[in-house]
Amino acid sequence: MPIAEATVLVIYGICLAFIFCYSMVQLHLTVLYWLHREKWEKPYIIADPQQAWPSVTVQLPIYNERYVVERLLEAVAAFDYPPERLQVQVLDDSTDDTTAIIEEKLKAWPHLNLQHIRRPERTGYKAGALQHALPLATGEFICIFDADFVPAPDFLKRTIPAFTAPDIGVVQTRWGHLNRNYSLLTRLQAFGLNAHFTVEQSGRSSGGHFINFNGTAGIWRKACIEDAGGWQADTLTEDLDLSYRAQLRGWEFVYLEEVEAPAELPADMAALKSQQFRWTKGAAETARKHLWRVLRSKASFLTKIHAFFHLLNSAIFLCVLLTAVLSVPMLNIRHSAPALAPVFKLGYALLLSLGALIAFYWSAQHARSETAWRTSLRFLPEFFLFLSISMGLSLHNSLAVLEGYMGRKTPFIRTPKYNLIAPGDPWRKRGYRLRSISLVTVFEGLLALYFIYAIVLAFRWQLYGQLPFHLLLAFGFGAVFLYSLFHSRRG
Repeated sequence: MPIAEATVLVIYGICLAFIFCYSMVQLHLTVLYWLHREKWEKPYIIADPQQAWPSVTVQLPIYNERYVVERLLEAVAAFDYPPERLQVQVLDDSTDDTTAIIEEKLKAWPHLNLQHIRRPERTGYKAGALQHALPLATGEFICIFDADFVPAPDFLKRTIPAFTAPDIGVVQTRWGHLNRNYSLLTRLQAFGLNAHFTVEQSGRSSGGHFINFNGTAGIWRKACIEDAGGWQADTLTEDLDLSYRAQLRGWEFVYLEEVEAPAELPADMAALKSQQFRWTKGAAETARKHLWRVLRSKASFLTKIHAFFHLLNSAIFLCVLLTAVLSVPMLNIRHSAPALAPVFKLGYALLLSLGALIAFYWSAQHARSETAWRTSLRFLPEFFLFLSISMGLSLHNSLAVLEGYMGRKTPFIRTPKYNLIAPGDPWRKRGYRLRSISLVTVFEGLLALYFIYAIVLAFRWQLYGQLPFHLLLAFGFGAVFLYSLFHSRRG
């Protein structure tokens, strides 16, 4: 066998193996979710209203959020919590009129303990702002909300009682979606996030495995932050980084599925790509920082397996991209070397992986539906659209992953939000828009053509085994390319 063909087969096989193992871990989380589902469906018992509530500091990291900051401040000011036990820190690093909006808005609540904190420099971005304000926080607990969230008035009274033991360091809640039905793009984002919060977080919590604070809509015990070393800005996912440092120190995390904090989803492809880049690169940076420590820790073997794939979950995009690109040479090898037909049966691993992912995402969808039948009717179109668009983002996200593993530092680019709720709400003429067209976008268009060529080859050679895979890839890369082009052109 020529060296080139052998290399293709080996790399393709390694990527398939990683995708398969990752899918089996997701399937195990699905099983854990179903085994403990009654726990997540049971409302959390709220403590006696007459109890002595602990002091809480609410931190609101803000950077140029003129469209959503008023909405956030109004929601936090409406918290049903003893005002003498509540401190609100507005961590404002803005360079536009957001600062003036905040100053004017805070005048409406002279009876509340509100601090408008400005730093001379935006050092360390969000992590730097949180760490800068920590010594000024008077609360025993630190509640954090990003600018696009709109928590309910009873949020604190539904979450603080979950700190039932002194070693509980974090209580994380589920994200809701203010603009889920704004567009196809927002519906697919909600589809993916719901699976993370409903099945993944619930499954990890049920199994006693490491989970993560999601950066917002959660509460930290201040002592836990300090014991774990505080907020650090050496990764783009300061939340995942601190989560692992805290759990490696022995702190417990609690996930509350039944408490929802709604937020706004990115409405345009450039904003979505920016968010995905930060999440995937940050996860890779955190894996580079903590993976070896986790593997050497005293955690159980099963917990280490879950942590391994949790920290390396962004590598799935790299494996998907390599599998996709190499699938065309694999098609040629299968056509020109029929004797290798038994080797191609390894491709069935993709079918098993697909089955595991269907179970994972179907379970999350079912949690939001009344019956299994109604779930299934809606599920398949959304699942394959989500899968296809995720594949289409694999080039963009793979570059982020590689940068993270190589230690290349880039600034924290926040995701712009525009206070979009109804489908008719405009975003194209508003500020904060990010660049949509880049060389990566051009290559996404070329990859769409590449997989269309693979579809043509499949019909020419009558080799249809990879045809569904290539159809999803062609559609996914084409959709991501056209979204990027369209959203930029209409700007």
